Amino acid sequence: MDRLDPHTTHGTTDPVADGGQGAYAGGAPAGAFDPWRYRDEAGVASADLTGYKVEATDGSIGKIDKASHEVDDSYLVVDTGPWIFGKKVMLPAGTVNHVDHDAQKVFVDRDKDQIKAAPEYDEANHTDPAYRDKLGGYYGENHSALPPDGPARI
Repeated sequence: MDRLDPHTTHGTTDPVADGGQGAYAGGAPAGAFDPWRYRDEAGVASADLTGYKVEATDGSIGKIDKASHEVDDSYLVVDTGPWIFGKKVMLPAGTVNHVDHDAQKVFVDRDKDQIKAAPEYDEANHTDPAYRDKLGGYYGENHSALPPDGPARI
């Protein structure tokens, strides 16, 4: 089997030279899940989401306690209240499907069971690369190229 040279594009186009078509500049291809980056079409636009309600695909899961807008390091910390016994969950920014600023709601493309089964939020170590890899990997494994009941992502 021939090995591919990692320094060669092998027929793929450069996303920057092609106006960003088909991939994020220097990042994941279009449609690929980037856990730590808000989707352009989500409508976040660096708004303060603290206090917004969070809706999973099958109902409400709580309110945003903290929201990060760091480049390639964005996430939400959601206080679930009584839903899962007052615990908090950390949702990578890539799970945000869209935001309704008028209703102050954030819609994520995961269901309650997926969120409940995610690695437990660790407030003391949430910035640890190993924890973030584990969390990003979990949500990446549960990613679908098609959002529920909606058009394909671009």
